[in-house]
Amino acid sequence: MHLNINLDWLSAKGLPILGLDISTTAVKLVELSDAGKGMLRVERYVIEPLPKDAVTDGNITNLDQVADTLRTAWKNLGTRVKNVALALPSSSVITKKILAPASLSGIDLENQVETEANQVIPFSLDEVNLDFQVLGESSGSPDDVQILLAAARKEKVEDRVAAVEAAGLKALIMDVESFATQTAYEQIAHLLPDSGAGQTVAIIDVGAQNMHINILHDNESVYLREHGFGGNQLNNEISRRYGMTNEE
Repeated sequence: MHLNINLDWLSAKGLPILGLDISTTAVKLVELSDAGKGMLRVERYVIEPLPKDAVTDGNITNLDQVADTLRTAWKNLGTRVKNVALALPSSSVITKKILAPASLSGIDLENQVETEANQVIPFSLDEVNLDFQVLGESSGSPDDVQILLAAARKEKVEDRVAAVEAAGLKALIMDVESFATQTAYEQIAHLLPDSGAGQTVAIIDVGAQNMHINILHDNESVYLREHGFGGNQLNNEISRRYGMTNEE
């Protein structure tokens, strides 16, 4: 399996497809279809709670429970689509922008990326899934192209793929959560004045344990961070302050 960082995966030829989010507390599925003119249609979605501690800190700790929950979610969704796009937590992926000569292509480019990866990834390349995306010409060096490099430990990828396959589904795409969120934003950016050009936009995703912040300026990411604060901490603080249980 390769970690496929494909920022253009939302294309008609890949649809319909199921988007899958495995969080700390739930499995979420959404079915997307082609609405024409480059637009997507949400056909249906479902949220299925996960047993406690089935996923901890973004890691699948009980594969059987996650697979069972995903299988139940798929049945409740009422679809025949089995192809799945999912993502790894940003904290599980090492990303870095590098430069490579614009004259390189094919295997020569792959070899160059691998050489660069050996210098920036603190693990043996035998232990990681590695992929890259050519972003375009470098603004500071016209003879080079800018490349987004992404690497994740193999077990992080394999655990999620195993859960999908155990549920009877097929993992087609493995993205990174922060990139997937930005891709979703790009689908609606045209609704903003001037399609977001020249504007600063914050994408904030508050989960149960963590909060992800992506600040875009002129539709380019300029700040991307994960913070260790989420809905659980907020609920606990409210419970403490008002003397209530989390259920209340």
